[in-house]
Amino acid sequence: MNYYLLVTLLLLIPLFFFAAQFRRKIKNLPPTIFPTLPVIGHLHLLKRPIYRTFATISAKHGPILLLRFGSRRVLLLSSPSAAEECFTKNDIIFANRPRLLAGKILGFNYTGIVWAPYGDHWRNLRRMGAIEIFSSHRLNDFHDVRADEGRLLVHKLVSEGWSTVNLKSIFHELTLNMMMRMISGKRYFKGGTDEEEGKQFEEIVKETFLLGSALNLVDHLPILSWLGVKGFEKKLISLQKKRSSFIQDLIEQFRNAKHVEPEPENNKNKKKTMIEAFLLLQETDPDYYTDELIKAFVLNLLTAGTDTSTATMEWAFALLLNHPHVLKKAQNEISTHLNQKRFVDESDMGSLPYLQCILNETLRMYPAAPLLVPHESSEDCMVGGYHIPRGTMLLVNQWAIHHDPDLWSEPERFNPERFQGTRDGFKFMAFGSGRRSCPGEGLAMRMVGLTLGLLIQCFDWERVSEEMVDMSEGPGLTMPKAQPCVAKCRPRPMTLRLISQANTCP
Repeated sequence: MNYYLLVTLLLLIPLFFFAAQFRRKIKNLPPTIFPTLPVIGHLHLLKRPIYRTFATISAKHGPILLLRFGSRRVLLLSSPSAAEECFTKNDIIFANRPRLLAGKILGFNYTGIVWAPYGDHWRNLRRMGAIEIFSSHRLNDFHDVRADEGRLLVHKLVSEGWSTVNLKSIFHELTLNMMMRMISGKRYFKGGTDEEEGKQFEEIVKETFLLGSALNLVDHLPILSWLGVKGFEKKLISLQKKRSSFIQDLIEQFRNAKHVEPEPENNKNKKKTMIEAFLLLQETDPDYYTDELIKAFVLNLLTAGTDTSTATMEWAFALLLNHPHVLKKAQNEISTHLNQKRFVDESDMGSLPYLQCILNETLRMYPAAPLLVPHESSEDCMVGGYHIPRGTMLLVNQWAIHHDPDLWSEPERFNPERFQGTRDGFKFMAFGSGRRSCPGEGLAMRMVGLTLGLLIQCFDWERVSEEMVDMSEGPGLTMPKAQPCVAKCRPRPMTLRLISQANTCP
């Protein structure tokens, strides 16, 4: 009896796989990886770092693959032409997000701008962000905040003389100060009045990106939830309580201050923080602009704006320390443009093309989001000549595209000069593309460009030893360095002169 059962199973298993392959060809689906295991699909292939694993898979099996993560279909792309198809011809179809547990809990039940489904609510959030946060007018409103934080950092490093600097730490504190001053007017570190509050939020950001980078099997195997596997969900709920409480306290502080001390008439033209702008919108339509909506928006800004910018600046400086001739060339460009008469400013970025090349090359080699935020198809469509069913999750491996030797000459070599000239938008898309591209690109490039420009202009930098800076990648959504970047810096003579001149001015 057992013998016949075994024979039957041995016959049925290859028949099952043959039938699956036949159905795939009939439906004109993209290639897949054999075998697709029952229940788990291709989940067994996922090893960290996932973007490198996906790159290896794509190099072997092709740039357009249809995988199965448990019960979920996943379209994996590592081709710029296929990505272009998704974000142009099929842009509306792929403008949705998959319903993942992180989006439900950390995204306030899919109502935040990152996880909201494509529709009227998302369009309104995008419009609100474009007007109140990311417009040129609003970015210019906060120019002085960013310039002030940059110069405070220069003063701090000058006061320490020839010293060893933990760049990861100073970049994180700088970006958090910049973001919080724009959002709430608060300054947390190095002279700020709420350093403990700042450290609390640092931990929240760190936990957000560590949990966000974890592979949650329940997203792809719902049966685990029915069986009581709730560990990851409980961690997300606990984190969300801390995140929500932190921003609610900020909102209440503004609300109470306005109630106790009404704004004086002569202060009506004062530049409003982002929370103040949101609270004004709340007065016009309190049923829509709820505290939950404001918290979701502010948390997206803070978590994305601090961690991604910090990681990019740290990778850029690590690369410069390992390539001192590039650092010297950037210093010379800034000195030539400014003639050592003043500190570099955001307005100079357009006249510093080599600095821009350094930024682009850093983002190519170490993109802040090696896998673009996942999309999902809202209806059937065609990509690369293949049929893509409705409800398929789209993963674009931009790390693989940025490191493809068929697209880039010597892709593992740091070569900023490769960006001199025209830029192929789908061969290089550090901030995504299409309707769901990152709306904060303008703000991020201002913050990162200004900070790198000031530190390159004002200091001479060296590695702490003869050894090259370790370029290993750590775990997380934003591809952080595994080891913090540490360097020696010495103020340049022109820096001391400019500071002295500023101190003697009436």
